[in-house]
Amino acid sequence: MDFYSLSDNAIVEELGQRLRALRLRKNLTQQALADATMLSVNSIKALEAGRGKLANFVVVLRELDALEQLDSFIPDTSISPMQLAKMKGKMRERASGYRGKPQTKDESDW
Repeated sequence: MDFYSLSDNAIVEELGQRLRALRLRKNLTQQALADATMLSVNSIKALEAGRGKLANFVVVLRELDALEQLDSFIPDTSISPMQLAKMKGKMRERASGYRGKPQTKDESDW
């Protein structure tokens, strides 16, 4: 699926539909999932409709035994050994941003 062609609302709705499909695959009702997670049924319905809190999303994924999916959702970034050596073992804490005016693809040096 090309998520870049979708609006933000369409993406969260798609995530909600996938969460619903996962719940149904596990043969759980919304009420049973709400009871197991100690969330309200309205919270489950909100998540499946593409609304809801990120913390509730994680709680539901945990109950559905799907937390490992988060690793493919947002993969862990790795630092190359050369970058780590250049930074003397320190982890990066801030972005430097642009220094000066960023050059666009259409501009040339001529």
